Amino acid sequence: MKMSCGKKLFLQILWCFSLISLGSQTRSHYSFVVREAQYTRLCSTKSILTVNGDFPGPTIRARRGDTIFVDVYNKGNYNITLHWHGLKQPRNPWTDGPSYITQCPIQPGRKFRQKLIFSFEEGTIWWHAHNEWIRATVYGAIYVYPTKNTTYPFPKPDAEIPIIFGEWWKSDVEEVFRQSIETGAAPNISDALTINGQPGDLLPCSIPGRHQNFLPQ
Repeated sequence: MKMSCGKKLFLQILWCFSLISLGSQTRSHYSFVVREAQYTRLCSTKSILTVNGDFPGPTIRARRGDTIFVDVYNKGNYNITLHWHGLKQPRNPWTDGPSYITQCPIQPGRKFRQKLIFSFEEGTIWWHAHNEWIRATVYGAIYVYPTKNTTYPFPKPDAEIPIIFGEWWKSDVEEVFRQSIETGAAPNISDALTINGQPGDLLPCSIPGRHQNFLPQ
């Protein structure tokens, strides 16, 4: 199995296209509780790993030059780390996420404070779990606004709408991963692509018009 299958996980080729309003609130501290939650997609219900019970997870809002802290409480059944994709983290690799490379994973029942340094980033990036296929459901957007009293190099948008692409498997994603490792074959193809955690309107048990707000009028 090529490394790109396990790493990119086709899971979150997360494209956060965002229209960002300058009035959004930022804060310096977030609390992420990693836990199982029941979610129904494609006419079937299963337990997935989430942050604060949300899928996709919470959106982080910060400004260029901010330093914020995220307290991660692991109430799940697996070791976990979180990676802040697109954040350079200058001189701060110890909370960047890659398990057994820059930090030890957070074990079940433990907690860890992650420090996020926003140096020059602006725009929309994302965060995701950084160990095996837990990232299939543990991810979310990060809005990085300009420093106060500065503006974007374009007109002020009317709204902010993240568009997060992912995938959904009816089966347990950890089992899909284990089966691929054991057989040496490519992972089973997902049952649906998702936008903001929802499959398309034409798939079974989807809500009609779910994605109409994302389409040109």
